[in-house]
Order: sequence, then structure tokens, then C-alpha cells
Amino acid sequence: MRFHIFEFVSFRFENPTRMFRLFCHRTLPSCLNFATHCGGCRAWPCFPRSCFSAQVGQLAQPCASSIELPSSEFDSHGYATMLQDCIRNADPASGKGLHCEILKRGGCLDLFAYNVLLNMYVKSELFCDAVTLFDEMPVRNTISFVTLIKGYDQVFRFTEGMELFIRLHREGHELNPFVFSTILKMLVSMGWAEPGWSMHACIWKLGHDSNAFVGTALVNAYSVSGHVANARKVFDGIICKDIVSWSGMVACYSENGCFEEALEAFSQMRITGFKPNNFTFASVLKACLGLEAFNAGKSVHGCALKTPYEQDIYVSVALLELYTMSGDIDDAQRAFEETPKKDVIPWSLMIARYAQSGRSEEAVDLFCRMRQAFVVPNQFTFTSLLKACATMEGLVLGKQIHSHVLKVGLCLDVFVSNVLMDVYAKCGRMENSMDLFLESPNRNGVTWNTLIAGYVQSGDGEKALKLFLNMHEYQVQATEVTYSSVLRASASLAALDSGVQIHSLTVKTFYDKNIVVANALIDMYAKCGSIKDARLVFDMLDERHEVSWNAMISGYSMHGLGREALKVFEMMQKMKCKPNKLTFVGVLSACSSAGLLDQAQAYFNSMAQDYSIEPCIEHYTCMVWLLGRSGHLKMAVKLIEEIPFEPSVMVWRALLGACVIHNDVDLGRMSAQRVLEMDPQDEAAHVLLSNIYATAKRWENMASVRKDMKRKGVKKEPGLSWIENQGIVHYFTVGDTLHPDMKLINAMLDSLNMKIRKVGYVPNRNAVLLDVDDDEKERLLWVHSERLALAYGLIKTPSGRPIRIIKNLRICVDCHAAVKLISKVVQREIIVRDMNRFHHFQDGICSCGDYW
Repeated sequence: MRFHIFEFVSFRFENPTRMFRLFCHRTLPSCLNFATHCGGCRAWPCFPRSCFSAQVGQLAQPCASSIELPSSEFDSHGYATMLQDCIRNADPASGKGLHCEILKRGGCLDLFAYNVLLNMYVKSELFCDAVTLFDEMPVRNTISFVTLIKGYDQVFRFTEGMELFIRLHREGHELNPFVFSTILKMLVSMGWAEPGWSMHACIWKLGHDSNAFVGTALVNAYSVSGHVANARKVFDGIICKDIVSWSGMVACYSENGCFEEALEAFSQMRITGFKPNNFTFASVLKACLGLEAFNAGKSVHGCALKTPYEQDIYVSVALLELYTMSGDIDDAQRAFEETPKKDVIPWSLMIARYAQSGRSEEAVDLFCRMRQAFVVPNQFTFTSLLKACATMEGLVLGKQIHSHVLKVGLCLDVFVSNVLMDVYAKCGRMENSMDLFLESPNRNGVTWNTLIAGYVQSGDGEKALKLFLNMHEYQVQATEVTYSSVLRASASLAALDSGVQIHSLTVKTFYDKNIVVANALIDMYAKCGSIKDARLVFDMLDERHEVSWNAMISGYSMHGLGREALKVFEMMQKMKCKPNKLTFVGVLSACSSAGLLDQAQAYFNSMAQDYSIEPCIEHYTCMVWLLGRSGHLKMAVKLIEEIPFEPSVMVWRALLGACVIHNDVDLGRMSAQRVLEMDPQDEAAHVLLSNIYATAKRWENMASVRKDMKRKGVKKEPGLSWIENQGIVHYFTVGDTLHPDMKLINAMLDSLNMKIRKVGYVPNRNAVLLDVDDDEKERLLWVHSERLALAYGLIKTPSGRPIRIIKNLRICVDCHAAVKLISKVVQREIIVRDMNRFHHFQDGICSCGDYW
């Protein structure tokens, strides 16, 4: 009776090539069965009685009594036949019982039966028993060694398997094709494909290189190490190529990015007369995906429909990948409906693609269908589902999934834990994200990045930077995601010193060349007031993405350098980089900051005409502000009426701000009413309306607005300015008296007041919107928060160094005039960032040109 000792161990892989590697070894040539190898060996050695006998006797079950045993004369071959039945029936208990009976009868088995018994222990995953039996076998041959090597491979004890192969060679056993194919497979499993080259030399010397099984194993080894040309030479040397060999070569090309060659090999295989199998289809579909040849992929799909493999799990998954990556989710859905749904992989794949394409609700619905089909989700399913929850900011659903994850024991899986952290972060529950972070025993770089990005998104840049320092202390390698996140944190805090230090780290790790990090650097320098450094980073870029151009344009716009922003936009057009909606937001903002009405209208019209970009609410807001700021209030109202959708609070607030500048009480009151209809708690609308009444000296109306604010519980945000000195941020409020250096600050303010009065400073009392006398108004002007911060900066910072101040409100006209003169008398550059833009004061001139 012929018996194939090695059978294909069927378990699923997501990688078609890995599946193919196993497939390569599932069928053996007839020359390698037991009968051939053991046919001439009829020795009957007695089994040595040792510790193994006691172990088997103790473990054996009485189930062996149900087996018809050989006659009183010891029949080794009969026992071998019954052991083979135990292997086929996956009945190790009966096999142990037979082994016990054999020991009782003297244990005199021939080599063939020994190998069958050894195979039974290996196949039953009783590996310790298999090793013990192997060590106690009185005689061994090639089959014995290879059987145990396969066992080592199954339990991932690769080094011991290789040592056994060396022992096989040293003891002079036959090196046949099956030995080489087994060892090559193990080398691939170990990730040691390179030693396969040395093995190739031995194979070539023994003349086995033309064998289909050995050749296919060599192709696989060369494929894993990326040596496609060597794999092709081996393939060409195979004399009798079979479907496995062809599939191996197609998979080699596909896995190594040689997609055109994969399709050509597939075509040659068909011309030769071979019919593709499921692994061939999976590899060819991957090649079509790599080439984005979606029509060719559909043709392959049609070919698969004519074969029994149309519903094979691997082919189905490859088809889903093809259709989802082509952007045709609907076709992917149709392919999914025809896919066998007992396996978790197609479900997880479709849920992932729905989540990635922004169709989060459909991802959730598909998960519900999956549960109704009694398919058990795995960590990848939960990861994709939680990504959909994060996109939807679905806190309730996220909590439910979290509970389910806890029940099934996947809460400690690092991938699931990371996405759960992201869900809570996106939903504004950073405390829950931090709890998960602290509980996670398996943190990786993504874990740290998720929490850092969460704090940045929630507006807590200080915690993000502290966490980055902890990450650095734990020696966790930062990535481009880490650096871009912490640079955003520095930008939000206007913490230039921190941003410069992070820039230094990126230079040391070569991440400064990464386009994502470089874009974050441009944004950081621009928002921290160093527009020149932003331009230096921009000019050093080898390649510029549209994000790079947008960051530079918006940076110049933010600094009131509208003409420079438009020059960058012209460069962008010359470089054939297509602008997007964000580009035109920056361009229109630049025109607005420079008062370039005609150019803004031309750009606004060209959006739809030249670039097919429909204006959104941000574009209309820029235009309304520019028209209103330029004094064209009626044109601004007309533009609002022409907006093809409902105007937002932003638009009416922009008109209200323009009304404040031009003292248009009636239109301002109407604009404020529109804002308050949409958002009764809008603080800015109340404050701006109050300022209009105060400017018009309509104190009763102003008092009425203040009473209305008090009744609604709306509080005016107090003026606040801050300045950084030696890593410490100092905050100042209007009329602050609590700072420990207050005496020095007041002395500096008195000195500055006298100096700038000598060069022409005249207080603008209209900037104080209170009904008090002129002397009190002048006193109040000198306790504005930005002046307190400026005085502290002049005291504490070295001479010649720029002073950077951040203010949460718009700088008033009198402070603007005073700081211009102060920059002249103290010969220092003063940079003030208010809620609208940066003001660079130097030699008595401001970068905004007094237009803000």
C-alpha cells in the first residue's frame, strides 16, 4: 500500500504567495512514498524498552481495544496500516493505544512502520513524543529525518530543524528532491532565503535543479529574497513544468512588483495549455491591481468565472481588493455578495474598505450582517470597525464595541487598543484614551502617535509636547507622523523654541526631507511668527506637494504679506501644480489682507471658470470681508444674497466686523441679529454690536447689549497676551497687577510713554469704548495686555533679539500706533500675533501697512 507521508496542512493566509508556498509541497511524486523508500528494508529490530514506553503506556487510552489487532504472529506491516488509518481519521488516542500494544508485544517494528508511527505523532501535534520516538529509533532513513524536520517546521523550531538536516547530511542519508524542497520551504519560513543560494549549488551538483518540486521551491526562495532574475533562470531550467511551477513564477513576479512580467507569464502558461488554479488567479489579480489595469482584472475575473475557482476564498479576496482599490465600491459589493461568507477575511476586507472610503455607516451595517451570519470577528475586523466609529465620532457605538472587545479578550491587542484610543480621542474623550494608553502592555510607535495626535486635535498642545518628551525618554522611534503632530502642537502654542528643537531632531533623523514633516515645519514657522524660516524650508524642498504651496501661501497671508503670497501662487501655476479649494482660501485671504479687491474678484471668478472649483463658504467669507473692509458694504450684502446655499455664521460675522470698522450701525445691527438667530450664545456678535454702539456713543444701546449678554450668560473673553522667556510662558491680562515683576514693567511703560511722545505719539482715546473721562482713557490704554507683555519682553530678553507676543483678540488701533513707535525708539523687531494675523513692527513701520 502506498502512503504519502507528508500532506498539505490547510490553514488560511492573507498573502497569496504564502498560500502558494504551502501548495507547492502538498503533492509528492510517486517515487517518494514509503513503499519505494522502505520496499527493500524488511529488518525487524526490537524496540528498546526505555522511558518512552512508560510514557506511552500512561497516556494511552483504552480505545485501542476497538481496533482489530494482528494475529498472534507480530505483523509490523499490519500495524503500519492501522497507524495510517489513525492518521487519516485524526485519531491520536487510538494511535497511542496501538503503540502501547506494540510495546507490550515486544515493539519489533520495521523501519517503514517506525516512520508511520513517527508521522502519526507529528501530525497529531504530539511533538515531544515524536522527538522521543525519533531518538529511540534503532534505524533511521531519509524519511525519518524529513518527517521530524516537518514537525520542527510546524512548531516554528526552525533552528533545530536545520540542525537535523545537517545531521541527516553528515550521517550519509540520501539527499533526494523531497529533502531539498522541505528545507527550502523551512528557510523561507525562517526568513533566511539567502542560504537557499548555497543549497542551490548542492542541488545543482546532484542534478535535482530540473526537478519540478525542487525547482519550484527554489523559485519561491529567490522570490522571497527579491532575486527575480535568478528565480526565472531556475524556472527555465525545470524540464517538466507543471501548474505549480507556473503559478510559482507568476506569484514571484507579482510579489516583487514585476506586474507586466506576471501577466506575460500568465499568458504563456495559458498558451502552453495549463489551466490556472486559485493561486494563479490570486497572483494575476494582484498584478492587475499593481498596474491599475482594472479592465484586465475584470477579464481575469471573467476567466475565473469559467472555472471551479470563482468562489475560492483566495480568488474572492483578490477580486475584492481589485474592485475596492479601483474605487468602485459598488462593484466590490456585488463581488462580495457572490463570495463564500463563512470566512472572516472577506467580511473584514469589505468593512475596512467601507471605513477607508468614508462610508462608515455601511461598514457598521456590514458588521451587523456578519454577526447575524455567525462569523466570528477577529482583531482586524474590530480595527476596521473602530476606524469607522472614529470617522463618525460615534462614541456610543465605540463604547459598545469596546465592551465586546473586552468580552472576547482582544482588549490587549495593540492594533485594537490603538484604534480604541483614536475613537475616544476623536470623540473628545482624551481621559479614556489616556486610560487605555496606561493599561496597554504592548505599546508601539502608533500607540504614542495616536495619543499625541489626539491631544493636538483637542487643542492641548502642551500635553502633546510633554508626551513627546516621554516618548523620547522611553527611546521609542519617532516617525513622520510623530514629528508632524508635535510641530502642529508647537504651531498652536506659537512655541517657537520648541519648534526649533524639534526641527533639529528631524535634521538628525533625516525626517526633515520627508514632505509631510517639511510641510509641518513651514506651517510651524509661519504660525510662530518666523515667516523667513518658513520660506527657507520651502525653498529647500526637492519636491513640493500642493500642501507645501498652500502652507506657504497661507503663511504669507497670515503675516499680512499678501503680495508675496500671490507671487508664490503664480510660481505654483508655473510649476503646473493644480490648486485646490484650500489654495484659493489662502489666495483670497492674501488679497483681503492687502486690500486687493480687483485681484480677489478675478481669482474668485477664475475658480469655477479655470479650475472647476465651486466656491465654498470660506471663499464667500473672504470676499464679504474684503468688500466690507474696503467700504463696499452694499456689494457685500448683495454677494451674500447670491450665495447658492444658506449663509453661515462666519459670513454674517465678517459683515458685522466690517460694519464696526465703518460705523454702520443699522447694517451692523441687522448682521448681528442674523448671527444671533443662528447662535444665540455667539460672544463675538454681542461684543461687536456693543462696540458699534460705543463708537456711535449710543451708551444706552450698549448697556442693553451688555444686559442681554448677562441674561444669556454670555461672557466677553478678556484680553490676554503672552510671551515666552527661557521656556516659560508669561501671561498678562488687561490691567494686570499680579505679575511678580510688575514694578519693573510699570517703570518700563512710563519710560516708553515718555520716549514715544517725544517722537509724535498722540493717544487715540476713541480706542477706549467706555464712558469715562479722557485722562482715564489714556491710563487704560497703557495697561492693555500687549503693552504689559512688550514691557516685560524688553526687560528680560537680550538686546537685539526679536520680541514675540501672542494676543487672543484683535490689536487695538492705539496699541498698533504705539508699538510702531516703540520699535523705532528701542531699535528692536516686535512681532505681535493677534486673532487675525501677524504684525511685524520694525523701525516704526508695520508689515500690515496699517490695513488690518
